[in-house]
Order: sequence, then C-alpha cells, then structure tokens
Amino acid sequence: YLEDGTPLDIVLNPQGVPSRMNIGQVLELHLGLAAKKLNTKFVTPIFDGITHNQIKEILEEANINSSGKSVVYDGRTGEPFDQPISVGIMYYLKLYHMVDDKMHARSVGPYSLITQQPLGGKSQNGGQRFGEMETWAIESYGAANLLQELLKYKSDNINGRNQLYNSL
Repeated sequence: YLEDGTPLDIVLNPQGVPSRMNIGQVLELHLGLAAKKLNTKFVTPIFDGITHNQIKEILEEANINSSGKSVVYDGRTGEPFDQPISVGIMYYLKLYHMVDDKMHARSVGPYSLITQQPLGGKSQNGGQRFGEMETWAIESYGAANLLQELLKYKSDNINGRNQLYNSL
C-alpha cells in the first residue's frame, strides 16, 4: 500500500517492460496518476508524443515526485520497501485466451474416412499435426521409435494402428 493507505491493485514484474519493449507502459503509469490528481486527460501520439521533460513537469505540477516513484509499504509487516517503486494508473485488460482453454490432448480419437489420418482441431477431438520441423527435431534427438510410431502407426497405417491399439 502507499503512504496514504491506498492499496495496489496489480503489481507487475519490472522485467516485463524491457523484454516486451513496452516503455509506453511506464509513461502511461505516470501520466495516468498525474491525470487523476489534476482531474484532466492526456492524449499523446505513439512515436512523436510527449517528451520525458514534459512528463517531469506534469508530475511536479501534480505534486508527484518527478521520478514517478513512490514509497510502497509491505502489507504484512507495515515496513517500507528498500527502494521506491513506480506506481500509477493505467488500462490493463485480461486476455480472453487463457492456457487452460487452449490445452488439448488426445490418445485415441476419430480419423478421416478419406485419408485415414487423425482429424484436426480441438473441437473434433483431433490430433496435433506433426510436421517436417518436428520430424527433424525428433530425429536429431535420436528417438527413432517415437518417430516411427508418430509417422506410421498413429497416422494412416490402418492395420498397424489397430494392432497398436489392441496391444494396449
């Protein structure tokens, strides 16, 4: 929480800013906090917008530290953290696509009547395509039996597939 007792809604890892090359996220934090304190709105173009010095001036006008950092206190102990932290207001959306919704696995399932290959797609309980790059990767790893199983028995070899399924 902050000095005035305001709790933090989201705490982001600072390593996410340079790895995603999203410096605009930090600028939005500072301008968002200043906009709230000054009861105004800021609109700035993406690449040719507000300068660093202009942001400092706006922060000072809003009576905020010109570095944009604040002292944050540990919610359990009440002690301040060692270093001041960038705190502000920004839009943050939860992505609709979540890992749990995307996850799909198949051991056995339906096959195409024409090609006798596994159907594709999660909605049809289909298999994942095993392409050329995946084939070379498995071959370089030295897993010949896995490669034979994937390309022969689990693909369009009907007799081999039935023998493999019956042996389980």
